[in-house]
Amino acid sequence: MDKLKRVLSGQDTEDQGGLAEVIDATSLGWGTRVKGFIACFAIGCLFSVLGSCLLWIPKKGLMLFAVFYTLGNIASIGSTLFLMGPMKQLKRMFEPTRLIATVVMLLCLILTLCSAFWWRKEGLALIFCILQFFALAWYSISFIPFARDAVKKCVSVCLS
Repeated sequence: MDKLKRVLSGQDTEDQGGLAEVIDATSLGWGTRVKGFIACFAIGCLFSVLGSCLLWIPKKGLMLFAVFYTLGNIASIGSTLFLMGPMKQLKRMFEPTRLIATVVMLLCLILTLCSAFWWRKEGLALIFCILQFFALAWYSISFIPFARDAVKKCVSVCLS
């Protein structure tokens, strides 16, 4: 468990400098980080489920779904900031192995909100929500070793 704490908090692989020690002294404890993660992730799931329920409201349902689904995904992604810390999370998000997945995911989040608020195109918002789902799934499995290869192989077997 201690090894997991060190890896997630970034203490396992890097030598800490003076600034990192100051930041560590003022950062959240492990228990608080886990509680923050659970709370933020629960809020994200709640928003996503709420968005799915609001989908069936006449006229504005699709827009509400797009907004709440996107806010739920943002909160779910934000929950990992509690475990790793913001800087380590950002560094890992933009590593070469997951750079494209991160850019596509963030682009889908932004385009979903743009299509809901500014362009007022419900069909486009729904398409971006679907793309958002796949982009977030692809981004998420990039943190699991060899998961992308397994998914690629499964898809190729199913399609052939």
